[in-house]
Amino acid sequence: MEKSSILLIYTGGTIGMQTDAETGSLRPVNFSHFINEVPELQKSRYHITTHAFSPPIDSANAGPQLWIQLATLIEANYHLYDGFVILHGTDTMAYTASALSFMLENLSKPIIFTGAQLPLGALRTDGKENLVTSIEIAGEKKDGLAVVPEVCIYFENKLLRGNRSTKYSAEHFNAFRSVNYPALAEVGLHIRYNYPAINYPLSNNPLIVHKNLDTRIGLLKLFPGIPREFVEAITQSPSMRALILETFGSGNAMTESWFLALIEKLIKKDVLVVNVSQCFGGTVDMKRYQTSMMLEKIGVISGYDSTTEAMVTKLMYLLGKYTSNEAIIQQLHRSIRGEISLSEEVAHE
Repeated sequence: MEKSSILLIYTGGTIGMQTDAETGSLRPVNFSHFINEVPELQKSRYHITTHAFSPPIDSANAGPQLWIQLATLIEANYHLYDGFVILHGTDTMAYTASALSFMLENLSKPIIFTGAQLPLGALRTDGKENLVTSIEIAGEKKDGLAVVPEVCIYFENKLLRGNRSTKYSAEHFNAFRSVNYPALAEVGLHIRYNYPAINYPLSNNPLIVHKNLDTRIGLLKLFPGIPREFVEAITQSPSMRALILETFGSGNAMTESWFLALIEKLIKKDVLVVNVSQCFGGTVDMKRYQTSMMLEKIGVISGYDSTTEAMVTKLMYLLGKYTSNEAIIQQLHRSIRGEISLSEEVAHE
């Protein structure tokens, strides 16, 4: 059987760091040194080629520029490899994975993000298992086709859809959760794939890479007692094209007249306002309570059960692709890459 070929991309993150003996802080190490920490890769049944970003990028600094670089790198190597594994810091991994899921249309090969909570050189590192298993998943085929042709995150025995994931813990090895969608695979003695949950391409259309991202987005997390002047400052941003409201529970917000008036004024200026929940689980339902019905009445758009990370990157993608709000709103009510769950009633509207 011919070996699968994997492109291993190192962007940075804890997995490739070591502890400074003098300061005790983590600092990046040379990528060749990093590879030597994983002798299992030398015995792998896959052909592995490496590409390292230099200097490494702390995930706190990862954003659209990195996303475009990664998309361009994958585009240039797409026909040369069977799968891709991207090593990335955990802090913004869910944002980068979500962004690439939208930027890469007609994806038919695995792109697996992984990293570590402890550096590879640490005695109790989680990095080796994460890395080795990610490579195995990226190279797995069935009947000559990729088993998981999606952008995913693999951490601590679970493979999750990238645009359904959120960083849940800064301390535990199972750092990511996907509360509103099941794992695509669970790993123990064997890798057990959840085939019905995996998105498979419906055609053999070529990969399309979208690199035009519009970052003119605002994010407003509501909290009890939020000052009016703070909301005013956010809603008066002259360049903003879309605002994401992080609301309470199933999409609820205060009904003070000043708040609703500010949001309605924004919508009348053709700024898209989208409602996502602050909760890890559940969905926005603006028909359930009066405190959310008021938002729907003035034109706020439901974000359904989208994560904040997925909605931020979906809007950047849509704003970069379409000029008309009508076209964008249509796409916000669709699951483009499996990022939201829609009831049968909504799906057929």
